[in-house]
Amino acid sequence: MSEAGARESPQRDGEGRNRWGLLVTAAVGSSLVALYAVATPFVAPALRKVCLPFVPATAAQIQNVLKMLENRSGPLVDIGSGDGRIVIAAAKMGFKAVGYELNPWLVWYSRYRAWRDGVHQNTRFYISDLWKMPQLEKKLEEELECNARIIACRFPFPCWVPDHTVGEGIDTVWAYDLKHSRGCETKSLEIAPEIES
Repeated sequence: MSEAGARESPQRDGEGRNRWGLLVTAAVGSSLVALYAVATPFVAPALRKVCLPFVPATAAQIQNVLKMLENRSGPLVDIGSGDGRIVIAAAKMGFKAVGYELNPWLVWYSRYRAWRDGVHQNTRFYISDLWKMPQLEKKLEEELECNARIIACRFPFPCWVPDHTVGEGIDTVWAYDLKHSRGCETKSLEIAPEIES
């Protein structure tokens, strides 16, 4: 082997290692960015002042909500709609249903599920932060129609006394009928998104 050939061989090995090192670094870096993009919407709510991580609605919880909706009609709004299970189940019962959810991945997944289940014309999902809705109880009292029923899952309203309660543990559902908490002044509910995407 010539002296020139011996000199080129270590240089080629170094270039090959540099390319592999660059490829591995790029693969690891892009994997970390993808993981961050996917995980952040799920982890961030758990790090908030009030921890509300995504926990999917159980079949029992959905049935409890549907019981509370029997013999009712009109629009339904789910605040913190997660993967859209309650909104989709209500739409299948004939409701025009809207879901508000902080996690954009869950909103997109909800839209896909509604389309897959054939109820996308009766559902809408918006990216919205519940904690940016000031004084939610007061807002609901002022803007909802007199015959509105507000249903809470897992987290009851702190200042209201429920008219009906169904289930137990994490499947508990509370219903608040506005006609019992105030006079019957008719107001209209505007289902307008804070942020649409």
